[in-house]
Amino acid sequence: MSVDILNRSGVDCKAAGIDSLLAFAMEQLGLHDECELNVLMVDEKEMTELHIKWMDEPGPTDVLSFPMDEIRPNHEGPAILGDIVLCPSIAQEQAETAGHEFEFELAILSVHGLLHLLGYDHAVDVEEKEMFALQEDLVSRWRS
Repeated sequence: MSVDILNRSGVDCKAAGIDSLLAFAMEQLGLHDECELNVLMVDEKEMTELHIKWMDEPGPTDVLSFPMDEIRPNHEGPAILGDIVLCPSIAQEQAETAGHEFEFELAILSVHGLLHLLGYDHAVDVEEKEMFALQEDLVSRWRS
């Protein structure tokens, strides 16, 4: 599994932890060991620009996903999954509001972005419950 991380957010993040988490999650989801994934961390200004351009929604968001190859869990061959864009300053605010660690919030958002790349969504309640339970499970198992 190849996870490339570029942090241009200005916020100190534990990239090695995100790399390890995403590699673990990709393995648990049955992805081929030659799958590639990019993670970009940006500031609120850049995230706002991306959010407006690609989602036609105002303001910054916490995570965006840009899939490349259309694959699903248990994909048998190599693939380029795509890009996950994180906004650590938004993640910090959300962690404070939720009352948990910044690293946990960043972990949840990273897996959330990965699941979007694999076709998971949370537009309806049933899908939301499945996606959020899976991301919590993956982060929990990785942390233990």
